[in-house]
Amino acid sequence: MGKLDTQFLIQKLTAEFGDKISAPSEPFALLTFETSKETISSVLAFLKNDPELNFNYLTDITGIHYPEKHLAVGVIYHVHSLVNNVRVRIKVFLDATNPTITTATSLWEGANWMERETYDFFGIIFEGHPNLQRILNVDDMTVFPMRKEYPLEDPNRVDKRDFFFGR
Repeated sequence: MGKLDTQFLIQKLTAEFGDKISAPSEPFALLTFETSKETISSVLAFLKNDPELNFNYLTDITGIHYPEKHLAVGVIYHVHSLVNNVRVRIKVFLDATNPTITTATSLWEGANWMERETYDFFGIIFEGHPNLQRILNVDDMTVFPMRKEYPLEDPNRVDKRDFFFGR
């Protein structure tokens, strides 16, 4: 089978999930759409198990933080159909006070480390994950460094004062 057409892929997804798939767009020729945390497991399973689509490779799971939005924390999945040579990006936005979502480790074992990294940097809790703990930061760290909740620079640093630069 040749490369899948974007319109065919959108039609197949909307036929299966209807209005649970929203905001389809194609930035940089990469089909991107949004769904809810209640349907993400079904969408990922459909993309992987459908014989025509065959999105058999999970490229990446990461997070994003938009502090000004109502649903401020997002999980972004990149899946790839190696058979059809097509990639898809799926976004799920969560409430920042309780950012929980179902794990994808039941579909792809490689999701294990990606979800641990996303938890470590964004604080997103993947329910059902076999070993959700910090992977890159120290274990006793109480913040999530990729969230935009803190000032970019320490206001108490003296080496950044204007008088050092002749201002």
